[in-house]
Amino acid sequence: MAKTKTLYFCQNCGAESPKWVGKCPACGEWNTFVEEVVQKEKAPSGYISSKNISNKPIAIQSVEAIKEARIIVPDAELNRVLGGGIVPGSLILIGGEPGIGKSTLMLQIALNLSHKRVLYVSGEESTQQIKMRADRIEYSSENCFILTETSTTDIFREVKELAPDILIIDSIQTLTSPKMESAAGSVGQVKECTAELMRFAKENKIPVFLIGHITKDGAIAGPKVLEHMVDAVLQFEGDRHLSYRILRTTKNRFGSTNELGIYEMLNTGLRQVSNPSEILISQKDGEVSGTAIGATLEGNRPLLIEIQALVSTANYGTPQRSATGFDSKRMNMLLAVLEKRGGFRLGVQDVFLNIAGGIRVEDPAIDLAVCVAIISSLEEISVSSKICMAGEVGLGGEIRAVNRIDNRIAEAEKLGFEEIIVSKFSLKGIDISKYNIKIKACSQLAEVVSYLFA
Repeated sequence: MAKTKTLYFCQNCGAESPKWVGKCPACGEWNTFVEEVVQKEKAPSGYISSKNISNKPIAIQSVEAIKEARIIVPDAELNRVLGGGIVPGSLILIGGEPGIGKSTLMLQIALNLSHKRVLYVSGEESTQQIKMRADRIEYSSENCFILTETSTTDIFREVKELAPDILIIDSIQTLTSPKMESAAGSVGQVKECTAELMRFAKENKIPVFLIGHITKDGAIAGPKVLEHMVDAVLQFEGDRHLSYRILRTTKNRFGSTNELGIYEMLNTGLRQVSNPSEILISQKDGEVSGTAIGATLEGNRPLLIEIQALVSTANYGTPQRSATGFDSKRMNMLLAVLEKRGGFRLGVQDVFLNIAGGIRVEDPAIDLAVCVAIISSLEEISVSSKICMAGEVGLGGEIRAVNRIDNRIAEAEKLGFEEIIVSKFSLKGIDISKYNIKIKACSQLAEVVSYLFA
């Protein structure tokens, strides 16, 4: 009789230890090691490979490159985020907070793919609950099948009988493999179940979607190796109290990792937002001080976003500095540039900054819009909502060039803006005569200040 063997695994990073330790030597987290059985007397397999032929090394020149057609889904936002559609045999992980709409998004995609046979496996909800959601989003499909199961052995048996084109797992933390004796959601179970699904996807060329929980820090729950095993990691973000959701790519082996998809949560499901500027630029009756429009890029998509700033006299000794959706350290740097190079007394002012629409922007091209919004609030002078800007601000007060300025100008012209302020160094090799929008080129922040607030 084989002896049962146990090890201790870190729930945060997946590191293993033969005995319990208080602090993980790999990631430094405390009290994350749990005991798991790694060897049992008889361990049946959850997924048995049908290929018994071992692979042999071959020259890369002799490999025939076969371009497989991607599966195009009716959801244009998901197609963009995945890099042009679903790659056959890919393993895609979707994470997000509870109640953000992950299950709704996946069920909506399953029902929209009426020309493909889709198997939706749920380990958290009953078939009646899934049916209620399907009735609410008002989609129907004869090729969408539902299975409520958590054992990988039973799931692969049903998959073999049904032969679906796409497999959806909701969620990976609820699955259990007979190879492991630990509870569902543990490090060992998550790793083993993901490995079985990965082998299944690669051998059968069937794309698999995995819905994953996240921790309180916003990271995918389970070991970090889970994100390394899958082909793409998508984060479904947004405030549950607001209607807009953002699908962001953090890893993609078959496309860009900077793409962004925007949805609106309605009673009938998720609506695709083809024009993101409708939510990123607030609608108001008149001109208000402290606002400026910046042109940014998320992957290949240009966005026009509204920067909101509020500057007020500090009531305490230390002024407050708060930024929502923008790097607070970069905001402090821009405040120092405005005080040193522009002569604005901001050292005794409270400064609050907000990116409208609830998104987070890291593009340095919105530096100029941030500075203009702060000056506008400080001087109580409004900036025309028909003017947008794109430029990085350096420590010397210079306006630096940004990439793909032609896309930003074209997007501003399409949305009806009358003028865009850019760095004069960005216009090298660009024919500005083809645009119907006025292009103001500046090299110093002082030029923009005198132009807008003279």
